[in-house]
Amino acid sequence: MFRRKLTALDYHNPSGFDCKDETEFRNFIVWLEDQKIRHYKIEDRGNLRNIPSSGWPKSFEQYLQDVNCPFTVEERQESVDWLLGLAVRLEYGDNVEKYKNCPQATATEAEKPSDPLIHLDSSNPDFKAGVLGLASLLKIQRHDDYLVMLKAIRILIQERLTPEAIAKANATLNEAAQILRLLHIEELRDLQTRINEAIVAVQAVIADPKTDHRLGKVGR
Repeated sequence: MFRRKLTALDYHNPSGFDCKDETEFRNFIVWLEDQKIRHYKIEDRGNLRNIPSSGWPKSFEQYLQDVNCPFTVEERQESVDWLLGLAVRLEYGDNVEKYKNCPQATATEAEKPSDPLIHLDSSNPDFKAGVLGLASLLKIQRHDDYLVMLKAIRILIQERLTPEAIAKANATLNEAAQILRLLHIEELRDLQTRINEAIVAVQAVIADPKTDHRLGKVGR
């Protein structure tokens, strides 16, 4: 989900980056600060560079506050996406002449807004209610800025609606359907057995000429 921004920043492994891998994640943050963001002076990056330290999460939390990131350490994917966006902006600012000469996008692509969320009216009560409803459904932490919350929702949905996730969900549904089908077949077999038993019992009564229950007599 970060591949495009990582590619733009010349990260060494844009397709394989896994922010859930703790060691890889910490190394990535150090690389991002050292090479792209450079918010701290070199001598002030010691705590962030001390990757094995048990106090690293605290250092990262302080770093997020220092760069004014609206997300917390618990919101890892959201904070990574935000830091990448910051790094891309800074990279462009440092290399304006380089990117100024890049081929421009086609007219159709240029007309598309870079972020469709910028045109939403975040003060609209219906918008707020909708965002809160989605956040509650997806168990996403509430935030004072509804656009920030909506972006977090979008990131989560993009991750869960990958082809791999959909394929896994379809496999689970197929398995459940097969189980229900087998249970239904078993019920039908049980019902057929009971019907057969009833038919045999009725046939036995009809075939016995010695008993006439209606007349209360034996024989004819």
